[in-house]
Amino acid sequence: MRSMEQVLIIGASGGIGAALSVEFAEKGYSVDEISRSVDGFDLTDDRSVAKHLEDRGPYHRVVIATGALEISGISPEKTVKNLTTQSMVDQFTVNAVGPALVLRHAHTLLPRDKACVFAVLSARVGSIGDNRIGGWISYRSAKAALNQIVRTASIEIARSHRKAVLVALHPGTVATSFTEKYVDRHPTVPAKIAARNLIAVMDRLEVAETGGFFDYTGAQVPW
Repeated sequence: MRSMEQVLIIGASGGIGAALSVEFAEKGYSVDEISRSVDGFDLTDDRSVAKHLEDRGPYHRVVIATGALEISGISPEKTVKNLTTQSMVDQFTVNAVGPALVLRHAHTLLPRDKACVFAVLSARVGSIGDNRIGGWISYRSAKAALNQIVRTASIEIARSHRKAVLVALHPGTVATSFTEKYVDRHPTVPAKIAARNLIAVMDRLEVAETGGFFDYTGAQVPW
């Protein structure tokens, strides 16, 4: 049992976030949850982030399970010709700036002297090296920026938290409301299975892998 080990799920009302909360609890962790719908947590507002993360921790696991593919009814661009200022700003605000504001508090959420993992859900389409078909430029770019944010934060956190691992994780194509309009021919997995896969990856991570980008099997994803 892991009854003394604490987990924080940010975005716990979403499909993957909710599944992660259940799976961690079943593994014996004590789970804290934060979400917009339940707690009024605004990931994009620095005051809201600071308020909700104040006096929390330390946690053995922290997962940012937030993100948006479609914002204000605007679908991902099929081509760069469809790009607009607002769509790109919105994608960066939700998918990059928001997690960065949370990571600003990482040093207060993690134990300094114990093994711990801080994971941020990213997406394979944020990989520059793996991009073969174009499209979705705002979402792709925001996730690529998120990966850089995680990488940079991991270097800084390692100086004070030598046993901490900060990573970006690709959960696969998960069957949630987030993806239902976009799965096409891509195979999906239930949120419960995706959560189990992600937890298994977190459990296997080593300190030397901090700052990395991994998929749900534990394989490294190219930048």
